[in-house]
Amino acid sequence: MAAGLALDLWSKSIVFRWLTQKPGNSVSIIDGFLRLVLALNDGGAFGIFSGRPYLLAAVSAVALIVIAGVFFLSAGQHRLVHVALALFAAGVCGNLWDRVFNHGHVRDFIDVYYRDYHWPAFNAADTMLCIGVGLLIISSLRVTKRA
Repeated sequence: MAAGLALDLWSKSIVFRWLTQKPGNSVSIIDGFLRLVLALNDGGAFGIFSGRPYLLAAVSAVALIVIAGVFFLSAGQHRLVHVALALFAAGVCGNLWDRVFNHGHVRDFIDVYYRDYHWPAFNAADTMLCIGVGLLIISSLRVTKRA
């Protein structure tokens, strides 16, 4: 979890510092598909609950308590579940850090697009959350005994 949190905060810091020096505050990585941009999100996933940083911070805090509870109650029975929970915790902590120390905004910088369609910008924390979900799905398909 600590490594994931460090990666998230480091990547946000480096990319935001770099992009503020670029014209238009963006850099194309793969033309027509991927670019780095400066984006501040005051909502949750896909901008839901926009403008409610205290609610989102409270939900994140509750999520961390639940994640820790599941982690410690599973008694190390399923390593894949533990890796998924660590990724969840890192993602939640990274975005919570931004909300608390960035005036309620989360720093997003990865923009995936095709022509005029843009997926909502995201960051390393969001990526870890998605990978964690994928690992939990894989774990649930592989495990015969409940985690």
